[in-house]
This record gives sequence, structure tokens and C-alpha cells, in this order.
Amino acid sequence: MTATRTDTPTLPADLSTHGDPRPPAAVRLEQVSKDFGDTSRPPVLDRIDLTVAPGEFVCLVGASGCGKSTLLSIIAGLDAPTSGTVEVAAGRPALMFQEPALFPWLDAGQNVELALRLRGVPRGARADEARRLLDLVHLDGAAAKRVHELSGGMRQRVALARALAQEGRVLLMDEPFAALDAITRDVMHDELTRIWQETGLSVVFVTHNVREAVRLAQRVVLLSSRPGRVVREWSVGIPQPRRIEDPAVGDLSTEITEHLRREIVRHGR
Repeated sequence: MTATRTDTPTLPADLSTHGDPRPPAAVRLEQVSKDFGDTSRPPVLDRIDLTVAPGEFVCLVGASGCGKSTLLSIIAGLDAPTSGTVEVAAGRPALMFQEPALFPWLDAGQNVELALRLRGVPRGARADEARRLLDLVHLDGAAAKRVHELSGGMRQRVALARALAQEGRVLLMDEPFAALDAITRDVMHDELTRIWQETGLSVVFVTHNVREAVRLAQRVVLLSSRPGRVVREWSVGIPQPRRIEDPAVGDLSTEITEHLRREIVRHGR
């Protein structure tokens, strides 16, 4: 069994991929499997095929333990598949976790500047770029605030600005709003949708919340319980802006939840 990873530069939309008949992709996974060497248990992921188009917003849903976060780590390059092929355009993706993971001894601007420093941005340009990114997430004027002065939602905005500072064209998000209250989460949904539309990023978003997935995504991908396999996909044709309480969001969420429930029952989880 072999595994390969390729990080490729972004190609202009009007260029073919050097004779490759497949459409351009921001992320392409082919037959990706992952196990941790325990032959007594099924693999975490089993022959995953998934393509994310440039500028597409995809949500992954599935039961706990189905391998969603593992798949995200493989796309991010933090883990390697046991077998299969991973291709990511435009270098290493940016990754945002459930916890903001901000450094408390740095203020908001300095937390963003750290990512810019690691990216190689000259010192003299970092502060202005950090402020620009904080403005983008609607935290203008908050650059000097310490972490303890920020609400949960504001901390996640700083974490989002820091992720955007990495300048990857793919943004990976692992349940980033799960710990927020319902109103703050709804506001962050609006903010993320706006930023995605303004920047043209490709987003792969992991969530347990089916309504959140339908609220945000252009496409929802359901993974089976372990081993994680792609069971079904839904294109979300509901126009943006959407609200989580919209009837159309509720109807599609009900359909996806029913398939998720069948998967959980089928696997005894």
C-alpha cells in the first residue's frame, strides 16, 4: 500500500492541468485510507475519494469517530494516509480548530502577526497586514486587546484572521464554532460566509451539526461510521444568505439527519 501527497501551485482557471482530463481541484483525495496499525480494529478511513473545487465550500458530517478530523489532518499535511493520493493546490492549507489556541501573552494583533512572521512577511509590514486581516473579520480597533479581554466569538475571529494570514487558498475548519452560544455561532456563520465570498477560498468544514452544514455549505458530504467512507453527498442549492431557521435549510437538514441516523444504527454506534 502506498501513499503520496502533492502540493501544487494554483493554476489559472483557463489553463488545463497539463493534459489532465480531470477538472481543476483545490483538494483531491483518491482512495485515501488510514489505519494506526491495529489489525484488530477496522481502519479509520477506507478508500476516500473526494474532490473540492477551487472556491467551493464543503462540509463533512458523520458520527463521532468516523474519521472527519483525521481526514482534515491528512489534507493539512499534519498526518499521512496509509495509502492513497492527496493533492492540495496552492501550498499548505490553513487550519482552524475548535479552540482558538491564542497565545495569552500576546495581544490580538500580535497573535496574527506571528502567523505572518512564520510566513516570511517582513517585520515592517506585519502590523499593517494584521490590522487589515482583523478588519476583514470585523475586529477593527481590537489589535491591542489581550486575549482575556476578548469574548469567545472575538477570540474565534482572531483565530480566523490568523488562519487567513497563512495565505493558503484552502481553509480547513474543525468544528470551529462548536463551543459558542447559539447567537454568537449564528453571527460567525454570517461572518464566515461573507469572508468566503469575498476571498474565494476553498473551505472544508467539519461539523457534527447538520443544520450548520446546510446553513454554510455548497455541498455536504456524509461519512459512514468507522471505517469512514463517503456514503452520500448533497448539493445545497439554497441561495445565500441563508438562515439556520429557514424552512429549506430545515427540510434538507432533516433528510441528511435521517441518513446519518441510519448509518449510526447500521454500525451499532
